[in-house]
Amino acid sequence: MSKKRNPALNVKRKNRRKVIKVIGQIILLAVAAVVLVNAVFDLQTYQEPDKSKWRQDKGFIALSYFGVGRSGTSKLVSQDQLDAQLKALHDQGYETISQQDVIDYYEKGAPLPDKALFLSFEDGRNDSALFAQPILEKYNFKATFLSYADKMGNSERKFLQPKDMLKMTRTGYWELGTNGYRLSYINIFDEDGHYMGVKDEKDLTDKSNVEYYNHYLMDFIRDENMIPLENRVEMEARIGADYAAMRDVYSSKLGYVPGVYMIMHANALGEGMNALVDKANTEQIRQTFTMNFSREGTAMNDKQGDLYNLTRVQPAPYWSTNHLIMKLRKDSGQDMTFVTGDEKEAARWALESGAAEFDGSRITVTSPPSAEGRIRLSQDPGADTTVTANLLGNVVGRQSIYVRLDEQEESFLRLVLENNVLRIEQKAPGQEPEELFEQTLPDVKWGEEDLRFDKASVYTKEQTLSGDRDDDEEYPINILGNRKLEMTALGDTLKVSIDGQVILDNQTVDSAIRGGGVALGSMYHEQNKKDDIYDGIFENVTVTAMDADGGKDVRYTNKPSGLEGVVWRVRRAFDTAVNWAIETF
Repeated sequence: MSKKRNPALNVKRKNRRKVIKVIGQIILLAVAAVVLVNAVFDLQTYQEPDKSKWRQDKGFIALSYFGVGRSGTSKLVSQDQLDAQLKALHDQGYETISQQDVIDYYEKGAPLPDKALFLSFEDGRNDSALFAQPILEKYNFKATFLSYADKMGNSERKFLQPKDMLKMTRTGYWELGTNGYRLSYINIFDEDGHYMGVKDEKDLTDKSNVEYYNHYLMDFIRDENMIPLENRVEMEARIGADYAAMRDVYSSKLGYVPGVYMIMHANALGEGMNALVDKANTEQIRQTFTMNFSREGTAMNDKQGDLYNLTRVQPAPYWSTNHLIMKLRKDSGQDMTFVTGDEKEAARWALESGAAEFDGSRITVTSPPSAEGRIRLSQDPGADTTVTANLLGNVVGRQSIYVRLDEQEESFLRLVLENNVLRIEQKAPGQEPEELFEQTLPDVKWGEEDLRFDKASVYTKEQTLSGDRDDDEEYPINILGNRKLEMTALGDTLKVSIDGQVILDNQTVDSAIRGGGVALGSMYHEQNKKDDIYDGIFENVTVTAMDADGGKDVRYTNKPSGLEGVVWRVRRAFDTAVNWAIETF
């Protein structure tokens, strides 16, 4: 006998389900609304630190990023990269300080946090603010946003406008600063010594053809013979007019002139430039700003410093997190902890010098300043070995693969990729290294958009005509390489392939070199005069033990395979598509 259902009870159940469903929808809508409102109105605000606990008086480091994008470019750090670097600093106890904290430190002797960081973002880009904001919120970091005055109110959409800047400051995460009125160059000569005169950044359509130049504020305007076209009064009036125009724009658009100046081009004031031009700039800077970062390349500012002669480091887009940490350790002398990444992968290697980060299929070996960084595979595969890897570090720099490494005998076979030149070297016990083979590889393609001016200087007419340029500087220092290399040591011979083509076969090697170790190394090249730290990037590394009968035994690989490989390829394709859409639309 079946039970009869109570209609009233069924209605109650249905109504209860409807109520639950409606409540769930309301909750979802509320959450979505909170997220939307927070994104639009920046409801999250900066939490001021407890400054009563500050005791340190040795100084602070200053980092200034040129720009931030969703993915990295030759000029912009990626959002993930910025997050990783600021996380590493946050985890090591760094606290950000404000512009007023810097002023009080120098003028009143006020203390700073144990690890003090002045953080800034230059160039006034929309994407820098968009992608940096959530990271500042995550770590409760304060930063200074710098702009060019002549970008305010123009039609270039990539630059943030005054109303947006003022909105940013209300969250507490941002203060404002400036790089000046405009980015313009004078006394320009091309690589053939031809005079090009004065040009704004936007009018330099072929930067790769420019060899000598100076910043608009850094010299007299000169003719093709480097003879001044203006006298002192005219030079001072021109420079003064630039600063006056900048003051007028900020006063009308923001209501005030930002207190922080990061002059372009840095390192020029007081460093060989004309003394009259130096004086004209200094007078304008001191009457306009409360502080000036006049130098770039060193992070540390100590108590012997000067509010108008501060220094900063601009982390390059090709810097790994460990690269930044290595640089800060060098500049500050502070103890720093390097990031390791995948601990399981790291355990399979011994760190001999520098630092190493293991991230999926990539191993990044960061060198110490002016020395080699090196990691060694913990398990020796033996004398007969094949090593394959994609070498993705910058073209300007040195990446090495060692086989038959014997540290006690100090012997090895070594493949070196340096400035697009491949070398094979051997070192027998008790002997000096010997070069067995050298070949310049096919050109690495790079575009003019990859070139960023960073060599503005004072020069003579003789220099523009001499043609005395360093032939080694064929590639800009920020161009990434991508070479697939395979190196096989078998018996008394060596075989090397690059990008699928054999370039060396049956090369006889010294039979006394019989170690079984494999190592990866990295080191900077002297062409990079601003940075003596280098990241060797090794992707899809596979180490295979060989025998005379053709047997193979893979002893190590970090190359993704199976489902992991599929996921990796899908993710890369997705990122490529999203990046294309962002850049296109």
